[in-house]
Amino acid sequence: MKIFPQSFQSLEQALSTASLKQRVHSANIANVDTPNYKSKQVNFQTTFKDVLNNQPISSYKTNSEHIAFSSETTPFKPTIKMNNDTQYSPNGNNVDMDYEMAELAKNQLWYNAVTERVNGKFNSLRTVIDGR
Repeated sequence: MKIFPQSFQSLEQALSTASLKQRVHSANIANVDTPNYKSKQVNFQTTFKDVLNNQPISSYKTNSEHIAFSSETTPFKPTIKMNNDTQYSPNGNNVDMDYEMAELAKNQLWYNAVTERVNGKFNSLRTVIDGR
């Protein structure tokens, strides 16, 4: 028996991805002065597009004339890609602090938005349970 709707699984994946991105960008910033360190990035968009393109489409239909589609999502894991194409400093390090800080800020906004959505979902469930 499923207690939570499918959207909770999607929100969980979004939070996991945001957490991974936070760790990767933080590691890049922590290694800004490490010789020959190559920055890493979470490859989310490519993985997400691959899942969407390879996903079958079907749905529950209340009428035989309705068009079928699916809201089932395949769990996926974003990949971490090492950036070997650039070199910003003479010691072989390619961490761009401006980029990393901007990505951290963007990721923080995304994380906040997803947590607000999760809170909204739980508040809706609480309202149903309490019968208000």
